[in-house]
Amino acid sequence: MHFRRMNHRRRFFGHFAGALIVCTFAAYASAQVHFRLQTREAVGAHLKSFSTRNSEREALIRKWFADSGCKDANLSEQALDRRLPPNVICVLPGETQEVILVGAHTDKVDNFGDGVVDNWTGAVLLPSLLYSLSAQPRHHTLIFVGFSGEEKGLVGSRYYVDHLTSEQRTHIDGMVNFDSLGLGPTEVWASHADKALLDALASVAAASKLPVTTMNVDNLGTADSESFARYQIPRITLHSVTQKTWPILHSPFDKLAAIKMNDYYDSYRLVAEYLAYLDDALKPPPAPKPDKAAH
Repeated sequence: MHFRRMNHRRRFFGHFAGALIVCTFAAYASAQVHFRLQTREAVGAHLKSFSTRNSEREALIRKWFADSGCKDANLSEQALDRRLPPNVICVLPGETQEVILVGAHTDKVDNFGDGVVDNWTGAVLLPSLLYSLSAQPRHHTLIFVGFSGEEKGLVGSRYYVDHLTSEQRTHIDGMVNFDSLGLGPTEVWASHADKALLDALASVAAASKLPVTTMNVDNLGTADSESFARYQIPRITLHSVTQKTWPILHSPFDKLAAIKMNDYYDSYRLVAEYLAYLDDALKPPPAPKPDKAAH
């Protein structure tokens, strides 16, 4: 997560709310929610394989994309204008050109901690989520992006979205971003989330009985999802940071020992089900059937 410049002082969070309001179980029940999960051991092994070098982190995500079945033309790198590792991009083709974009930044801040929380926890979920969603055909094309240079000012995500064509941007139905998971149960930056994406998350959390609450980071930090907001692309960011755990980020305490594995694996389970649900929920409504009486 990228800190805003605030004279090196940390502010308190703007808002804290309890559980999200549950909505539309009927819509959830009628959705085609199919996905698979990697084992806790596999997810944990990726998490433990972190590097403190940004170039190696990007290379590991690329390798795990390939191991999860993303190869050839569907796996690519996007070189940036600065001396930074590239964005790494995996495309899971769907039945349409409509896109759900799934992102997390791969880089860590220089000189402070191991960058496991911020944001190796988010980056390593990308290939695991590819595995989770690739078991069956999808309506949407899912694009998974490991963004570089987030800690330098959202460089990778801004470069990515700025270099899309206007038509490509119009095809993005939602951008789902992960940043700094595993410090506790899943949190959502609700004040900077699209309402439809937020309502869908509430429905999935309630149906799956997995926890998610609101924790906004307004005036405190920012995330790659904000690069997409500039183009009015619906976005949402999931994290795990609270007022108590915020000081871990960008500090020597950002290490593997800070992660609560049960909460982290629950976040993975929630996100996998959420993306499967979004693929169905964001479909356009079916065209009305012709009125036979009119003939």
